[in-house]
Amino acid sequence: MFRQLQDRFQSMRTLSRLCAQAEAHARAGGQEAPGAEHFLLAAIDLPEGSARRAFESIGADPAAVRGAIEQQYRAALQGLGWGDVGLPSAPALAPPAPGPYRAQPSGQELVQALARTRKDQGGPLLGAHVVLAVAAMSQGVAARTLRAMGVDADRLGAAARAQVPTAAH
Repeated sequence: MFRQLQDRFQSMRTLSRLCAQAEAHARAGGQEAPGAEHFLLAAIDLPEGSARRAFESIGADPAAVRGAIEQQYRAALQGLGWGDVGLPSAPALAPPAPGPYRAQPSGQELVQALARTRKDQGGPLLGAHVVLAVAAMSQGVAARTLRAMGVDADRLGAAARAQVPTAAH
């Protein structure tokens, strides 16, 4: 029982850190709300390292994720006819006003997926859980980023799953 409480509090701290970091990644890029891609970057930044290890275990460089995300934004701009102008250098946005947490639809979907899948699992929330949720997505910037990196989502999902210790509670 005590272990379950510890895990739950650790998960709450991790989720808080993920949300804050995802928001910081989004705002640094001039976006008001984080998407799944920003949560992926935040998971890679977590000090426990499970998200990074999942990428590394399949031969993918977790440091390349940021550049691959930026490439997806450039491709979207080109698709709108902006040509090869590069990403606009938007100033970093100020922190949001207090209130309910806001995320892009893909970010909301990811947080909801984490809540659903973690509901009956033991152990604390890890960056690998975020990677697993992103690997299950078939659309959006995060999914296109994995494809652009040549990462097989099923292999990455299996690698992320392997980073999660099985809890016997």
